[in-house]
Parts: sequence; C-alpha cells; structure tokens
Amino acid sequence: MKQQLRALQAEFIKNRHSKIRWVTFAAMSLAPLFGGVFMLMMTADGYEGLSGAFKTKAVMMSFEANWPSFLGLLTQAIGVGGVLIFGFVVSWLFGREYADGTIKDLLALPISRTTILHAKFIYYSLWCLALALYNLMFGLIIGFAVQLDGWSMPMFLASLESYVITTILIILLNTPIAFFALWGKGYLTPLGIVAILLVLAQVIGVMGMGSYFPWSVPGLYSGSGGPEMMAQVNEISFGILIATSLMGYVASLLWWRYADQK
Repeated sequence: MKQQLRALQAEFIKNRHSKIRWVTFAAMSLAPLFGGVFMLMMTADGYEGLSGAFKTKAVMMSFEANWPSFLGLLTQAIGVGGVLIFGFVVSWLFGREYADGTIKDLLALPISRTTILHAKFIYYSLWCLALALYNLMFGLIIGFAVQLDGWSMPMFLASLESYVITTILIILLNTPIAFFALWGKGYLTPLGIVAILLVLAQVIGVMGMGSYFPWSVPGLYSGSGGPEMMAQVNEISFGILIATSLMGYVASLLWWRYADQK
C-alpha cells in the first residue's frame, strides 16, 4: 500500500505543473458556456430564437429554456465530448513517458510495474472526475446566472444520477485507449484511435446498433440521441461496456509487465 501511495504521489508531482491539465479544463468549459448561450437564445424567442442545426436539435430533443434541459445538455456533453476529452487525458498520461524518453528511467525504479500502472489509472480517474465536477459546477453557476426556470432538488438529484453514471461509463471505457498508448509507445496512436472510435460511435448509433457498440453507449444513455435511442440501452449494453473495460485493463497490465519496452 505504501508503494502504491508513493507511485500515485509521483504522478501528482510529475503532472503538477503540466499545462495540458488546464487545456482539458478549458475544453470542458465549452459545454456550459455554449449551453448557457443556447438557453438565453431560447428564453427570448423559444425555438424561433434558434436557427439551422441548433433549432433542429432543440425540436428533436424537446429542449426548453429550463433546468431539466440545461442539465441534460451537460450530461450529453460528458456522454459525447467525454469520449474525446477523457480519451485525450488517458492518451497523454500513458503515452507521455515514451514521448519524453523517460520510460527506461521509470521502469528502473524499485517499484513493481503493476504498481506504476495502477497509479496511472488512479490518477487518470481522479483527473476525469475533477473535469466532470468542474463541468457540473460551472454549469450550475451559469444556469443560476441566466435565471433558468424549473429548479427543484428532486429534479437535480435525478439529473445528477444520470450525470454520474455517464461519467463513470466514460472513465471505464478508456482502459483500451491506455493499452493503445502503451502499445503505440506514445500518445499519437491512441489519439488517432479515439478519433476513429468517436466517428464510429456516431455512425453506428445512427444505424440503430449503438446499444451494442461500447463507445456509443454513454452518449445514448446521456440522451444525446433522443428518448427513443436512450431506451435502447439495456443490461447487455452495460455488460459489453464493462467487458470492454476489463479487457482493456488486462491487456494494459500484461503489455506493461511482459512486453519489451525498448
């Protein structure tokens, strides 16, 4: 346990002054900001205050200028945008040692490889949870600033449940991306994989098979595809996602322990 805590502390020290961290928080600010603008445009003239794709999306999703719709937008931002932002985080954390040329120094430390890998997974999870919390808190500030209607504690708790589950699903889903970072010995390969998976998630979701493609499940569960597509998510969908996460974790562990890291 002491070694695990020391390995985790080392991750905190290595990333303390990283500018990448602030880039991810800046990216996570976009959803609350644009969501607030979206709500303001609808407050003035309803659907007529929107145009183009925004109006089509609002009508399809039955959005209104109120708290339930705004919190739904924040959840969808995690369900879809989290695939990209959380994927970027895990790619950088697991690939930076190769890119910086410090991998041999890291593996030479008197700490087991498994302990080092677990420290990276823990730090990744904490980073993503902090991003999700920031997204929610910033959204709440904006929502109260624009004086949205429909606030109630039961409504907030129901929305919070969906938000938390969506966040956890995305965090679990990125263990295969960690493997690609180790296998590709850098962060460019996993970032390419993330981009491909994000496109596939949208395409397969539109085809009606998203409930069986793990990278589509969080977006569908968040409601980004509408109530009908959200209803397609079931126990099998969650089972596939969890199995994918476990395979990614085991593959990462085995590669980290036994592959040639030269």
